[in-house]
Amino acid sequence: MKRYSRILFLLTALLASIPAFAEEQANERIIAGWLEMVVLSPGQIQLKAKLDSGAKTSSIHAENIERFERDGKTWVRFDLPKGRNKNEVQHSIEKPLFREVKIKRHKLPPMKRSVVKLPFCIDGYHYTAQFTLADRGNFNYPVLLGRRFLKGNILIDPGETFLHSNKYDSKQCSQPKTSQASDNR
Repeated sequence: MKRYSRILFLLTALLASIPAFAEEQANERIIAGWLEMVVLSPGQIQLKAKLDSGAKTSSIHAENIERFERDGKTWVRFDLPKGRNKNEVQHSIEKPLFREVKIKRHKLPPMKRSVVKLPFCIDGYHYTAQFTLADRGNFNYPVLLGRRFLKGNILIDPGETFLHSNKYDSKQCSQPKTSQASDNR
């Protein structure tokens, strides 16, 4: 009888801890506005980002995109905006090609886009996400953060903007506040 009592006690304790664990998991997400400032690494590049649950993959404004071979692997070289003004392209970046996507277009053949992983932070919280490299010059914001990244990391408050940007300081991005999160899917 004592054995069953101990097992029942352990099961009860285990079940009681599940809501606390779920609450802890939910607390790891930050609540952000539909627009936020992000800081890309390396270079501490500050850019406006639209958080868009309607887009699957994140995207970033890139120019002069070219693929090349390094150590038998495909890499991508591209230029990013210098800062908040997406028209000031200055930062040249080289990253391994993570994957390639085909973008469907109405009455046009599909377009191939390179996808790379880029580290960035929002208010000192460090992340790594997959970004398609695209000419976003005709869009309002040079960075779009999609569902693949948002899931499990950020909850969007659609009535707010720049919830984390008023406290912004690029030095906050030098040391992580939390463990790194990513969208490796």
